This record gives sequence, C-alpha cells and structure tokens, in this order.
Amino acid sequence: MQVMDDADDLRRGALRLNDRAPGFTARSTAGDISLSSYRGRWVLFFSHPADFTAVCTSEFLAFAKAEERFRRLNCDLLGLSVDSLYAHVAWLQDIERNFGVRVGFPLIEDSSMVIAKAYGMLDSTSASSATVRATYIIDPQGIIRAIVWYPMTVGRSVDELLRLVEALQVSETEGALTPEGWQPGCALVEPAAQTLETARQAEPGHAWYYRERRP
Repeated sequence: MQVMDDADDLRRGALRLNDRAPGFTARSTAGDISLSSYRGRWVLFFSHPADFTAVCTSEFLAFAKAEERFRRLNCDLLGLSVDSLYAHVAWLQDIERNFGVRVGFPLIEDSSMVIAKAYGMLDSTSASSATVRATYIIDPQGIIRAIVWYPMTVGRSVDELLRLVEALQVSETEGALTPEGWQPGCALVEPAAQTLETARQAEPGHAWYYRERRP
C-alpha cells in the first residue's frame, strides 16, 4: 500500500530545495506509517536500488550503527525501495543473522513506485529502480532542506550525512553559515556584508566577505 496524501504531490516530479516533502502513507517493516507522523522531527529519507545487494547492505549496516547518533540530532531514519515488504523483512533478518546488526528504522515498500516517482527518484516512464540512490533531509515543518544523489555503484557516506544534518541545524539556530568541511565545534562564518558600512567593520587584514564566528 502506497498512498500519496495529496494528489498534486504525485504530479510534481523532481523536487527542489525548500519544496514541501510529498506526504504519503505506506506499508513498512515497522507497520503502516505516514510521513506526517514525523512532523516536529528531522527526517533523513533515503532510497536504495534493491534488497540483497552489496552496496545497499553496506549502507544499511552503517545507518543502523549510526541510528542513535541521528536520534541525538532529533532526526529519524526512513528507508525505501521498490522491493516488496516480504523481501524487506527477509533481507533485514538476513543482515541481522549474518552481520549481527539489527536495523531498527522502518524500510518502506514502494513496489508500485508511487512514492519514488512523486519524489522524482525515478523518471515518470521508468519501469526500473536501478538508478535510485537518493537522500532527502526533511526539517520538522516538512520542508526539504537537502537533496543528495549517488550513482548505483557508489555508496553514501553516513558520516557526511550526519554532518549535513547537524550543519543545517546549527546554521538555522545560529543564523550563520558552515564553511567547507565544517565539523561540530568549529568556527562558523557570517553571512556576507550587505552594506558598505558593515563591510567597513571587518577587522583589519580580514576580508569583509569572509568573517569567522568563533564558537
């Protein structure tokens, strides 16, 4: 069962930053779930090409081991693929049996590709999920704040996704920007000066357009 909460969401196609995340209700390994039930929390919603595949297994092992770190950021994990619910259950059981890792977050069944197409994970005419390895970070108001795509042959970096979630949160709460390679506890940068007077206030020997804010 995959039901979009709004018919307009189904017709939207590829999403962009700051779009509202299309709502849905679907079957998962944790029972029937609705995206709307996650309001008030951040969500890392990610898809994978297929169960019982090497790269996807490596990702699920990493996500499962990092789940508590995401929770400390008020962020829930939510996976999806076009495989059946029964395939999902068998695969997660096999992961636990072979690797000793229990996957605690829900894995959604999307065998009709309704959700994948609504999110633009698949071309509207596609009959295959082979190119799907997409990640959407959704904020507590249901707005998409980041979109990350990887090809089938390359696994995602869970550490980078953790950094991305925290960077989004810190940037929002501090009203500042996170520079290249930013890590928690490192300096932020101020938004570029918008007036000549503000630019003149930069410290001598420092660029007005790059002003660090120390933690």
